Amino acid sequence: MRLTCGKAVLEAAPERGGAIRSWTIDGVAILRTTPAGEDHVRRQACYPLIPFSNRIAGHRFSFRGVSHAVPVLMDGYSIHGAAWQCAWRAEGDTMRLEYPGGDLWPFAFDALQRLDLREDGLTVTLSITNRHDGPAPAALGLHPFFARTPDMTLQFAASSVWRNGADMIPTENTPVPPEWDFSQARSPGSTATDNCFAGWQGMAEIAWPEHGLRLVMTAGAPFGHIVVYTPPQYPFVAVEPVSNMNDGINRMDQNVDHGMAVLAPGETLEGVIDMAVHPL
Repeated sequence: MRLTCGKAVLEAAPERGGAIRSWTIDGVAILRTTPAGEDHVRRQACYPLIPFSNRIAGHRFSFRGVSHAVPVLMDGYSIHGAAWQCAWRAEGDTMRLEYPGGDLWPFAFDALQRLDLREDGLTVTLSITNRHDGPAPAALGLHPFFARTPDMTLQFAASSVWRNGADMIPTENTPVPPEWDFSQARSPGSTATDNCFAGWQGMAEIAWPEHGLRLVMTAGAPFGHIVVYTPPQYPFVAVEPVSNMNDGINRMDQNVDHGMAVLAPGETLEGVIDMAVHPL
């Protein structure tokens, strides 16, 4: 699947979890470029997180009195939903998935990912429609890996952050500490974060001075959280707008902003993420 608009080029692989393989503008990589021949979804440039983002504790959750198991998908974790494990189909600038329910997730759903490419940006529309015969939990997210450069800066604001335990499951919601504070633009540098920030204000900015470009990401409801992953040993920074907190499905009966929706049969949850690229 290839989309072009002026000097912007986007390559996608619907059959690989509905993933984007690359997005360039005038030859500059906005997202990391997937190596030729690489098929694993985790090595792609971006993929959807449906019907939940990040990890589920203990590979289990309960919904309306019924306990459900979910499989281990990566490094010992039940993570990032079901859609990234499935083959989608392409229809023009849209990728669609009909998931019948099964081992990956007990509830049937339809998912949509529309990619509106512009010369100076990309708008991603995500949706999930409940096709189960009863209510079902649902959430949305997007996992873009942005190309890291030596002079890259990152900026976003959030009201708090979830600290993780040794199993990477959230344990405590705290004010954002100085080492994770990106409310002013600064280099990710050697900062190692893999955390979910709550109360995200719906905007993040990445700048690449080497290329004279900056990207402004905006997202409204239901994306009230943002997961930021900045491993200094890798050539990317992941900035992920998501609706649910990590392990939110196991917090639905707690007084926290878990971000999970409950959809009636036939009901749809939709969200839009815009990424606009500007000259510095």
